[in-house]
Amino acid sequence: MDDRRIAVVTGGIGGLGTEICRHLARAGRRVIAADLPVREERLAGFAAETADLGDAVSFAPLDVTDFDACQDFAAGLERSHGAIDILVCAAGITRDTTLRKMDERQWRELMRVNLDGVFNACRAVVEGMTARGFGRIVNISSVNGQTGQFGQTNYAAAKAGIHGFTMALAREVARKGVTVNSVAPGYCRTAMVMAVPDAVREQIVAQIPVGRLGEPREIARTVAFLSDDDAGYITGALVPVNGGYFMSF
Repeated sequence: MDDRRIAVVTGGIGGLGTEICRHLARAGRRVIAADLPVREERLAGFAAETADLGDAVSFAPLDVTDFDACQDFAAGLERSHGAIDILVCAAGITRDTTLRKMDERQWRELMRVNLDGVFNACRAVVEGMTARGFGRIVNISSVNGQTGQFGQTNYAAAKAGIHGFTMALAREVARKGVTVNSVAPGYCRTAMVMAVPDAVREQIVAQIPVGRLGEPREIARTVAFLSDDDAGYITGALVPVNGGYFMSF
């Protein structure tokens, strides 16, 4: 009998998502990377990056913007694999532009993925978690949800909203053995950040007290910690992993 806890990572294919999958698998979880159906070469790349983990990581298609699809996904996964004990909401997009130039589509597309997607995924698993008396939910926010960022009113609003959602849900399920926390990454060595012009990226790094970009594994390590069975006394927290870029109480 396979007694590994089942973990679902939305946005599981990609620099940060894949690293989270790897860390959870190494922590003894059976991980399902839930992401949009993607090109065969990208799936092949994901398979190659996780090949050393054997059957501990697999892929399943999911559109987090579709409420019914999330419900069906969770029900189907529980029938085929078992109870979903861990959910990491890492799916996200950007649609950067100043508010004066932002159109309704850019606002709504981002909100559907970054904020509605968190609701849809959490709603699909939280009832089962509370019924069983155990669950770990980790939502990926952002330092820019704390500080704001030029050209990111939509992104900053969604990422700030994620933690408001996290705190409220944490209160609802705390006595049921379910914890809900947020992780707020700073600027990390991901494809999105590395696509920024060198001069701009150098300006960003100059503002980070540790003097470098973060590594995806540093975010993933924090997610794995919050997902641990022994992390049951941490809930409603926003854990910053930003190299000191933003500090607060």
